[in-house]
Amino acid sequence: MAQRKFASMNVEDYLVLNRSSTSARYEYLDGELRMLAGGSPDHSIIIANLTTIIKEPLKGGRCRVYSSDVQLQLSEKRYVFPGIAVSCDERDRGQKETIQHPGVVVEVLSPSTEAIDRGRKAAYYRASSSIQEYIMVDLTEVYVEVHRREEGRWTINSFEPGDLVVLESLGIRFPIEDAYEGTSLADEA
Repeated sequence: MAQRKFASMNVEDYLVLNRSSTSARYEYLDGELRMLAGGSPDHSIIIANLTTIIKEPLKGGRCRVYSSDVQLQLSEKRYVFPGIAVSCDERDRGQKETIQHPGVVVEVLSPSTEAIDRGRKAAYYRASSSIQEYIMVDLTEVYVEVHRREEGRWTINSFEPGDLVVLESLGIRFPIEDAYEGTSLADEA
């Protein structure tokens, strides 16, 4: 999703703006406000595919899969809307606006968001004590990276056509092609 950058503001003003906005969503990173734009059809299809892939094996369990409509609070001054967030933490149950304790976060990288998703947001996700895996899904080629917390350090696992994507923290494996089914990249997969 493309992002438009605005002047800085304090967190209280951001929360008021975000709650009262009916036509736009905003992320807030350390005083910097970014308006989220709509995604492409491929972006939407990938999110829908991954939501189904992740949700199905978790059905009936303690984990919840959240869409990009749910805000994630990473700290007092960091609020984002990831493509998908998965929380198995009871503290996130029943929240009306914001969750704070996801174990897995998924972002679909578009050309306009890739730099921040790979840079600042990736660092902020890694700094969150609850996040065990951060998944980056490429929108220009069939390629997925899973950043995983293992024994106190982060590893990067790359997946390409023909690979099974592994989400260790959720016990989920799936062919990478399933994430791209129905997109313009499906033939590449």
